Amino acid sequence: MSKVNESAASHGVIHLRPVDNVAIATATLAAGTTLWLSGREICVNRSIPAGHKFAVASIPSGLPVIKYGCPIGNATAAVFCGDHVHTHNLTDHHVVSNDLTTVSPPSPPTKLSRTFDGFHRADGRVGTRNYVALISTVNCSASVCHKVAERFDQQRMKRWPNVDGVFAATHTTGCAMQFNGIKQKMLGRVLAGYSRHPNVGACLILGLGCEQTTAGYLTEHQGIVSLYAPSGEKLTRDDGIPIMTMQSEGGTRATIAKAETFVEQLLDRANMFTRAPADASALVVGTECGGSDGYSGLTANPAVGVVSDRVVACGGTSVISETTELYGAEHLLVARSRTPEVAQKLLDRIQWWKDYVAMYDGQIDNNPSAGNKAGGLTTITEKSLGAVSKSGSTTLEEVYEYATPITSKGLVVMDSPGFDPASVTGKVAGGANLVLFTTGRGSCFGCKPTPVIKIATNSAMYESMRDDMDLNAGTLLEGRDLQDVGEEFFDFALEVASGRKTCSEELGLGDHEFVPWTVGPTL
Repeated sequence: MSKVNESAASHGVIHLRPVDNVAIATATLAAGTTLWLSGREICVNRSIPAGHKFAVASIPSGLPVIKYGCPIGNATAAVFCGDHVHTHNLTDHHVVSNDLTTVSPPSPPTKLSRTFDGFHRADGRVGTRNYVALISTVNCSASVCHKVAERFDQQRMKRWPNVDGVFAATHTTGCAMQFNGIKQKMLGRVLAGYSRHPNVGACLILGLGCEQTTAGYLTEHQGIVSLYAPSGEKLTRDDGIPIMTMQSEGGTRATIAKAETFVEQLLDRANMFTRAPADASALVVGTECGGSDGYSGLTANPAVGVVSDRVVACGGTSVISETTELYGAEHLLVARSRTPEVAQKLLDRIQWWKDYVAMYDGQIDNNPSAGNKAGGLTTITEKSLGAVSKSGSTTLEEVYEYATPITSKGLVVMDSPGFDPASVTGKVAGGANLVLFTTGRGSCFGCKPTPVIKIATNSAMYESMRDDMDLNAGTLLEGRDLQDVGEEFFDFALEVASGRKTCSEELGLGDHEFVPWTVGPTL
C-alpha cells in the first residue's frame, strides 16, 4: 500500500494486512469503544494505549498472533476479539530456517542521478564532514585526548573555516586482552576505521605506551601508515597518521602541549579541503532505530527504507545492522540475498548470536527493552519485522563483520549488537558518512564525525522533542504517501550530506557516543 492505512484518520487504528489478527491503536482507545474494521464491528474490551495492539479476531491459546502478515509470537492465553495483546498474553516463538531455496534477488531499481557537495579524499571516497580526530589507543590516554580537544573551542576554530571541529574518540579498553585475538581485532578495526574515515580530514593517535594496542600493532595488523616524531614539533610529511605516546613524550603535560602543536598542523592540513560536487554514489548511509515504539515499523522505518532504495538506485550503499534486531525477520533478507552464500553469511551471524548469548544464560528474545514494550512492542520478532523495513526492497549484496571496511555497493548488513552507540560506531568505522536514526520514544543521539538525522515515528513526540528531531514520519499516520515522505527525507539527507547541520550537531552532541563493541575476556 502507498499509505500506512487508508482508514487510520477516521478510525484511530491501523490494520496492516487482511490476514493480521491484531490492529494497532493510533490514539488511546477507551474500554467500550466500538470500531468498524475490516467489515466487522469490534468492541474494545479494555483501554488500549496508543501504539499498542488489540485483537480483531479471537486467538486460541498457543496459536500465532499475526502482524505485518507474519507471526510475531504465540498467544499464551485465550485472546478474545477486542482484547489488548501484549506481554501478558503474547510470547515470542520464532524458529530460524536454514532453507536457502527462497533466495531470489529482486530486479535492480531504476537508476537515479543525484549529487551533493562533499570533501573529496585521496582514496576516492567523499566526506560529508571535515573533522580532525584525536583517537586514544587505550583508556589511559582518554583524558589527554579530551584535554587537547578542549583547547580548540569555537572561537579558536574560526582560524580553520573549512574544518567542522576537533573531536576525541576515547573508550574504556585497549589493554588486558589476547594479542591479536578477537577482542583486539575488533577494537583495531574500529580505531583504524575512524582514523581514515572520509569525514576525517586529519587524525592524531594518542596512546600511553605500554598498552596492547600499540602503534606497532595498528601498523602491522590494521594497515595504518604511522608518523612518529618523539622529538621536534613539526610533522615532516603530509601523508600518514602521527602517533604519540605519553611515556615517550614525558607524561601528561608534555603530551598535551606537543599534541596541541601537532593538532594545529593537522588543522592546517584539513583546512585545505573544500566542498565540491560529488555523485550520490559516494554515500554510505547507516540506518539505525533506537527507542522504538509501536509505530516504528509503520512510519519511520519504512520511510528510511524508501531512502535506502533511493541511495542504492544512485549507486551508493545502505547499511543495516543490529543483528539481534534482525532475528525474527532474517528470512526476509535471506529471500532478497544476491546469492545463497550471502544468505548463509547472515544465518551464520544469527547462529553466532544465539550461541553467544546462551553462554551467559541469555536469549535473543529477551529484547525488546522496557521502553520498547511501553511503546507497544512485545516480542523481538515483532520488533525485527518493523526494523528490517529500514532496508527497503533491494537486493542484499553482502554481510560484513563488525567495523569491517565496507566496499560493496547496494544494501549490506553489518553484524552488530542492538545497543545503538556500539552499532553506530561499527557502521561509522566501516565507512558510513551519513546515519539515519529512527526513534519512537525519543532517543537523543549524535555521532562525530558522521552526522545523524533523527526521525520521529509519531507527531506527538516530534513536537515535544523538537530540538532533537530532524524529521517527522508521524505524518504517515495522517494519510501522507510513503513514497512522497521517503523522497522528502532523501532530499533532506542530501542537504545534510552537503553541510546542513542536524539537530544533534546544533546541540553539540557526538563527543561521547564512541562505543566500540568488543567480544572476549578482559585479562
